[in-house]
Amino acid sequence: MSITKPIFDKVVNLIDSIDKKKILFFFNKFFKDEKLIVIDIGGHKGETIDFFLKNFEIFKIYSFEPNKSICQKLKKKYVSNRKVEIFESAIGESNCEKKLNLYKDTSSSSFNELNRDSTYFLRKKKLSFDDYIPTKINTRILTLSNFIKNKKITNFIDILKIDTEGYEYKVLQGINKKDFSKVKFIYFEHHYNNMILKNYKFSEINDLLIKNNFSMKKKIRMQFRKSFEYIYKNNNF
Repeated sequence: MSITKPIFDKVVNLIDSIDKKKILFFFNKFFKDEKLIVIDIGGHKGETIDFFLKNFEIFKIYSFEPNKSICQKLKKKYVSNRKVEIFESAIGESNCEKKLNLYKDTSSSSFNELNRDSTYFLRKKKLSFDDYIPTKINTRILTLSNFIKNKKITNFIDILKIDTEGYEYKVLQGINKKDFSKVKFIYFEHHYNNMILKNYKFSEINDLLIKNNFSMKKKIRMQFRKSFEYIYKNNNF
């Protein structure tokens, strides 16, 4: 019997839940009764929002999702939750507009192009039931520092989560040194497979974070993927 899309999605969710337990165990060591401020870059369908709402006391979650249709669903889902604010925007290295590649497999939508000859891409295409022909849309990009300034956020940011399908380094480049100093933890995903064409290496992310007084505290290999989740901690906290 061939695998179906619903079965595939359930398997992926089960696999991801194993990694989330490791993330939960890590953050539980640092946060007990505090009300957290979380910035969620790459909100997607609210996976990160739900994770933090379920497991921690929350003061505010600011979530960014550039896919208009998904963003509208997120706003509807959390319309009555005053702890959550949803923004239809991407976060990057400058305030500008770029073409976003939207796919039926929405978790793969990205500003980056795909290497369609890569083994990982061919395998994922077969399993995800997507032809990966993108719809390109003009998308607003803000720097995180610009958002923090305009929103007048003066509190410390407990957790900055970034999952942007190969755009993580660009997100970090849009944070100035003053705002880096406000962030306690940075939690992000990095792909080592060659499916996503990006013009940076993990070492550049690592160097940028070390330069801004962060050190790596957790590294989790994602199941059945050449991807890792990393958590860096601000050395001042």
